Order: sequence, then C-alpha cells, then structure tokens
Amino acid sequence: MAADRGDAALEVLFLPFATGALAWPRAGDVPFLRARDGWPLREAARPGLICEQSFRPEADALARSGWRVRDAEAVDAESGDDAASHPLVLLLPPRQRDEARALFARAVASCAPGGVVVACMPNDEGAKSGEADLKALAGLSGSLSKHHCRVFWATVDASSTDAARLAEWSTLDAPRPILDGRFVSRPGVFAWDRIDAASALLAAHLPDDLHGRAADLGCGYGYLSVELLRRCPGIVSLDLYEAEARALALAKRNLDAFAARLPLGFHWHDVATGLPQRYDVIVTNPPFHAQGRAERPDIGRAFIAAAADALHPGGRLWLVANRHLPYEQVLDARFRTVRTVAQANGFKIIEAVNA
Repeated sequence: MAADRGDAALEVLFLPFATGALAWPRAGDVPFLRARDGWPLREAARPGLICEQSFRPEADALARSGWRVRDAEAVDAESGDDAASHPLVLLLPPRQRDEARALFARAVASCAPGGVVVACMPNDEGAKSGEADLKALAGLSGSLSKHHCRVFWATVDASSTDAARLAEWSTLDAPRPILDGRFVSRPGVFAWDRIDAASALLAAHLPDDLHGRAADLGCGYGYLSVELLRRCPGIVSLDLYEAEARALALAKRNLDAFAARLPLGFHWHDVATGLPQRYDVIVTNPPFHAQGRAERPDIGRAFIAAAADALHPGGRLWLVANRHLPYEQVLDARFRTVRTVAQANGFKIIEAVNA
C-alpha cells in the first residue's frame, strides 16, 4: 500500500523544505519515523534518509523504491542508533496519542543540539493535539497547513526541551501487562488494552476437534492463538502471521508458555501477498483497515484467498468479520463448503472447508 498523490500528510511533511522554511542537512543520517513511500520522497535529493517502518506493506514499498529501511523493533536502544546525533528527524505520528507522544520523545531525544524534528498529521487525525504535544515537549519553531494537514517543527536544544516530560513520554508505549497479567501489550497495537470482541466471539466458537498444522493470520498480540492452543489439543504446530512488527513482538512473549509444547513460528509478513506454507487449520480476524480510516474489505478478501491457497484439501478456515463486510462471494468461489456458524453483536463466524 505505497503512498501516492493521495497521501496528503506525506506531501505536506516536505512543504517546509519546498518553501525554504527549512533546509535539508548537508551531512548526517536523517531518520524518518513511520515512513511511507511516495513521490514527495523523490521530489528532491534526500541524502542520509533512513526510513523506519514497522508495518510490513509500507516497509516493503519503501524497500522496493530503494530506500534504506529499518524495522523499529530491530533498533537496539543500546546500539547508539537513537543517540542525540541527528540533524533532522522526520515523523508521521500515529493517531494513538500515547504511541505518538512516545515517538515524539524518541525523535527529540535523537536530535543533535540545534537539530530539527518535523512532523505532519491530517487535521482530522489529531494534528492540533500533535502540534500541542511537540510544543509542550520541545517548543515550536514553525508550522504550515495545506491539504487539510498540518506540518509543524521544533528546533531541539536543552533550554526549550522539557526534560521531565521527555523522560515520562519515552515510556508511554512500553509493553506492559494487561487483563490482570494474562497478556502483554502496548499502546498503538490493535485493541491493545482489551480482548477484541470479534476475536472473543470466534474463540468461543472454535471446535475442539481442530487438529494438525495451524496458522493465525493477523495475529495481533496473540490472543486468538492462545485460545486456539488452549481449546484444541490436536494442533501440532502454529505459525503466527502479522504485518505490524510491534504486535508480533508481543505475540512472541504471549505465546512463550506454549513453546515447549509444540513448534511455533512468528512471521512479520503481509498476508495479502500469500502464505509460504500449507496448513490444516487457519483462524483469522482479518483487518479491514490499513493505516487509515477508510474501510478496506479488499484486505479481508485477500486474507481469504491466501487461506484458500494455503489450506490442504479438506483444511478448515475459521473466520470472524463484521456482518456487513462482503466476503461471501470470495468464500463461495474458493471453498467447497461455507457455513455461517453464528451471528452476534454485529459479527459473523464462518467456517469454510477447502476443496
């Protein structure tokens, strides 16, 4: 899902450089946190740019375009990668405010004295709050608006940085126990502080006779995988697929108790591109949004197609989805039998058996 001319926030992020309000540094690495690919990156020379992205489709798009890409989960805080040495840090903050504040703190902490943090957000996704947060953390040097987005920046130095706030915000998205310690999660991950109602409904309807090699597509922090293994002793191995690296790292921790019982695989992977292995059982609560607010039922249909291709003959797909999502056509086309097991609270549970 590479950015294009419809990615207004990406375009407006570079507006201060296009207008001359800011100058691109002549030397030094320039981290771009939550980077997305698109024509604004290629509109002018961007020496030193390092793109950081934990969402696999966006990371793949950046890599295909030839940018240096690193996964945020692979950045070792002790390695010096985030030391206060960068002349410029770019940022497309997420909507979740604790996650965004933690990212602002990382950006400020990684700037050299006199370095600049530049961020951009759509107006309807928290631009006003984001601008206020950066101002409270490090002062504000300027801002511009265009295409219903706001780009804002701060010149970082000790006199304008709120050290106490910096320390506090640096830990706002740290992993922590949730649900009385049953799981570890963190802000910004889907349904991060609760059990998603759709996944809970699917778990409650999983039959205990599911057996063989299994996969969880879009595993999140691992709730559905835990329930599958708890309820179905016939599962002999489980692969977890997740496009968001921050969630996958949590799933590894949350499945640790099962590691001695059966083989587990953890895959930072865009399921929509297909699966590399074959399975007897697949469970999924497929996403129907990407990183924006618009509904994307095509993602769910791609998950279903990937499951059909990956299941052995007679293999079983157990799926939960919002009741209104139009998945029946692809299910009927790709599976031998399809049945609606339950409908409740706006969701539907479907079992589909492969030909």
